[in-house]
This record gives sequence, C-alpha cells and structure tokens, in this order.
Amino acid sequence: MTIRLPSADGSLRTYEPRTEPLALPPGTPFTSRTVFSAAHVVADPYADVSPDSPAAVDWDATLAFRRHLWSHGLGVAEAMDTAQRGMGLDWAGAAELIRRSAAEARGTGGRIACGVGTDQLTGGTLAAIRAAYEEQLAVVEEAGAQAVLMASRALAAEAKSPEDYLETYGHLLRQAAEPVILHWLGPMFDPALAGYWGSADLDAATDTFLEVIAAHPDKVDGVKISLLDARREIELRRRLPQGVRCYTGDDFHYPELIAGDEQGFSHALLGIFDPLGPLAAQAVRVLDTGNTEGFRELLDPTVELSRHLFQPPTRFYKTGVVFLAWLAGHQAHFTMVGGLQSARSLPHFARAYELADALGLFPDPKLAEERMKTLLSLYGVNQ
Repeated sequence: MTIRLPSADGSLRTYEPRTEPLALPPGTPFTSRTVFSAAHVVADPYADVSPDSPAAVDWDATLAFRRHLWSHGLGVAEAMDTAQRGMGLDWAGAAELIRRSAAEARGTGGRIACGVGTDQLTGGTLAAIRAAYEEQLAVVEEAGAQAVLMASRALAAEAKSPEDYLETYGHLLRQAAEPVILHWLGPMFDPALAGYWGSADLDAATDTFLEVIAAHPDKVDGVKISLLDARREIELRRRLPQGVRCYTGDDFHYPELIAGDEQGFSHALLGIFDPLGPLAAQAVRVLDTGNTEGFRELLDPTVELSRHLFQPPTRFYKTGVVFLAWLAGHQAHFTMVGGLQSARSLPHFARAYELADALGLFPDPKLAEERMKTLLSLYGVNQ
C-alpha cells in the first residue's frame, strides 16, 4: 500500500505508510515533571458562519479530546494560543470553553490551567487593560482552574515603559487567589507582542520579567517561556527564585529542556504535546524512572515534526495540530474556527502526515491514510 504525496517543488513522491501504530496505553500523572498540553478546539462544521464570525465550537468533540489527554496523565492548558485565542476564538467563546473544560476536569480528576488575557479589548488605557485581566481572572478562578496570565496585545500597544508592566502585573498578582503561571509569548507566535515587557532588547525584557516574579514569588507557580531560544530559557531558568517552575514552551528544543542539566530542568506547557500527547506521556514516564537516555530516545525523533508544524509563519502551527487530530480520528472533519484550515499548503500537510505516520502517532494508520487521500483528491491529486 502506497500513497503519492506532493513535494514543495510540485513533484509527487511515493510513500509507504506504516501498518501498525505505537502501543501507547493510558497512564497515571507523572512524578518528575509537571506537563501540560495546550489543547486545540474542534469547530462545528455544520454551523453557518464566516471566518470573522464568533466561533462555532463542537463542544462534545472538544471535551472528548481533553479527556484523551487526561487519560494519558497530561494536564490541559486551556483557552490558550493553541485553542486559537485571538485567531478565531474570542473571549466569549474562550469563557465558555474554560467553564466547560474546568467542569470536565473536576469530573475526571484531570489537571487544568486556563488562559487569562485581555482579548475582549481592541485597545484601551492601562486601567481598562487591568479591568479586562481582572474579568478573565475571575472567570478562571470561579471555574476552579489555575490561571495562566497570558501576554496582552492591548498592553503591548499601550505600555510606554517597563514600569507599566511592573504595575499591571503587580496589581494582578496581588489579587490572584492562587499562584499563577506567567506566560511570555514571543512575536514569532503573535507579531502584536513584539517588545513585550517594555523593550525589544530581550536582555532588558528578561530583567523586567524577572523583576515582576521577584516582587511576588509566592504568587507565581511558574513561568512559561515561548521564545524558541533554548539558551535564553536555560539562562532565565537558572535565575528564577526557588520554588518558581520554568515551563518550557519551546517547540523546537523541548526534549533537551525537559531533560535538563546538572543545574535544573524545565517542566512543560507545549502546543506540540497536543498531537504528541500519548508519545510524550510515555517518554515522561520513562524519565520518571531516572532514564534520561530512554526519554531522549523516545522524544528526540519527534522534533522534526514539531519544527515542521511550527515553521514560519509560526502562528499558523494550529492548522497542522488540528490536521493531525483529524487524521488520528479525534474529530470527524478538518474544519477550524476562523477558517484557519486554509493557512498551510498541501505540501506542508503531506510532510506533516508523513512525519507523524513514521512516528506511529495514528491509532488507526489505515484511517489516517484514507483521510489523507481524501484531502489529496480535493486538491486534484489522484492516487
């Protein structure tokens, strides 16, 4: 059995899919690392909406995917970038997602952390930005979930100095009921966040970020770094106050960062752990036994797929994540909120399929092959 896949140069190549998936059974939470998968949302393909309409979400399929992640011992990072916050999912939809997922987490015993931002605003004063953060923080806390204070486009546009960040975050941390995760999302994920923490100089921005944490270490569970710069993450990790975790958000270097070195390691909050969930969970369980080499042997081969999905424009990685969820049978269609299924090319999809199949990520390789052939036929590639 073979399938013809298009290459970037316009040619077709022949690929022989694997016939058996990896054996990746469910399991319990981990002991050596705290690991969250940032989860995608499943669109309702029957809703009569346009790309700029409020998101129409298939709640049953969306929650079923979260149960899948919890069953493998992973935590769920909800209503964050992978769920298309600000790229198809507005605050009203995110609030509903938070409430539903948090209730599901309570029912299943799953761990959940939820994104808190300011995406109900298109602009505004610092006071309005603080109020928007407070509104979202209240929703997350009332749902019984841990809060992740996400970077704010509105704050990036309005802040005039590092002091504006110190004041805004200090105000929020003082009133947070429980320790939060601070999230630094780089401009490769969202161009509107360039210059966050008051400077385009990453060294200066890092100093401001650390100043926020140092002023409120009891209110910061950890920090999530998504800059795709392993060296910078390691340096920042070593400067964190004792007890404050570093959650890697580096989808290019996660195996080495999670494995760590003689001076420490990173926990994880990763979008790539949406498609990699069961395999990532198995790797972390190996790490729990102290077998770093076995952990790397399982996870290192996944980096090529991750780098492919997160290639520039990096913000469109969600398209590949949802595409693989469709091929894996977690949803019945390849439709995304905001029409984002159109954000990547056919050769990109073909390579993603090839890499994921080679890793054994598809529970039913035959189903994945059939769905890939269906997509190819829609683009005029006949087998």
